[in-house]
Amino acid sequence: MKRLSAILTAILAVLAFAPATPASATTRFDRELTARIAQAQAYADSRPGETGIVLRDRWTGAVYRSAAAGTLIWACSTPKLAMVVDLLLRNDSGAVKLTAEDRDLMHRMLNSSDDAAAHTLWTRYGGEAEFAKRFPSYGMTDMRFTDQHPHHWGWILTTANDLDRLINYVLTKLPRQHRDYIVHEMRNVDVNQQWGVWGAGSAARPGNKDGWSDDNDDGSWIMNSVGFVGPHERFTLALMNNTKVIQNGFETGQETTTKISEILFKGYFKG
Repeated sequence: MKRLSAILTAILAVLAFAPATPASATTRFDRELTARIAQAQAYADSRPGETGIVLRDRWTGAVYRSAAAGTLIWACSTPKLAMVVDLLLRNDSGAVKLTAEDRDLMHRMLNSSDDAAAHTLWTRYGGEAEFAKRFPSYGMTDMRFTDQHPHHWGWILTTANDLDRLINYVLTKLPRQHRDYIVHEMRNVDVNQQWGVWGAGSAARPGNKDGWSDDNDDGSWIMNSVGFVGPHERFTLALMNNTKVIQNGFETGQETTTKISEILFKGYFKG
């Protein structure tokens, strides 16, 4: 009975939601997806910690944001996606000239979330002074560093709202060749990133960039995933799970984020 009540409450919240932009103020998700959102939120609420969720239908403009969508959580490796965006645009402008080695490092960042590759590119191309000043223009307007940690890609606080804006910048603002490159990379990630948004299932043709670490001061885990699902990347999904779990926190957060995407999209796409 308690679980049913939670689902019904979540359904009412979804039905009552109106996106912030006037053009989509009356847009709603279809009935099936509305029910799935409610189920996913009820599941998230039953799990350890808190999870920021932002789901967007790029075709209709409908958006769902959980109560924790604006909560600052360590970004872990998700800023690697913003780094790739920045490097590609700087190369276009002539500010930098990317080498074959640089492009291999970019591939490694997106494919297997290679930390050494990210460190090399962050240092080589200006660090905080260059990357961080442009990250907000790609949608990461909530992001911030702290005085307690080095100011580099691995120690950025951000929100699910930021990651939603970032992935939608990739899909709607980048030149087509860059967009297609990133979409291809995100759809073909290594096994270590096949969780989170990936849980939508193969029929949904998901792509994602994940981030994970025991970065909280107490050693508890953060598990994040941002990406897209559906034909022509119709839906975007940003998940930030502050598990608040130390022992088996990785497995806990991996299960939480993957199951949310599975509830939302597994079996949703017909044919």
